[in-house]
Amino acid sequence: MAMQITEDCINCGSCEPECPVNAITEGDDIFIIDAEACVECEGYHDEPACADVCPVECIIKA
Repeated sequence: MAMQITEDCINCGSCEPECPVNAITEGDDIFIIDAEACVECEGYHDEPACADVCPVECIIKA
């Protein structure tokens, strides 16, 4: 599985530096998670770090 950023994203960028595998990039309107690269932080954190820091809670499991 992978995490996904919904259209509720406010493009704040707080999630991008939290990703240990650099799967998050800035898109045109919202940030995007590369589903093939995302490991849901397994082996790095107990929970997906991007979702923990998101101020609008728009990062969900895909």
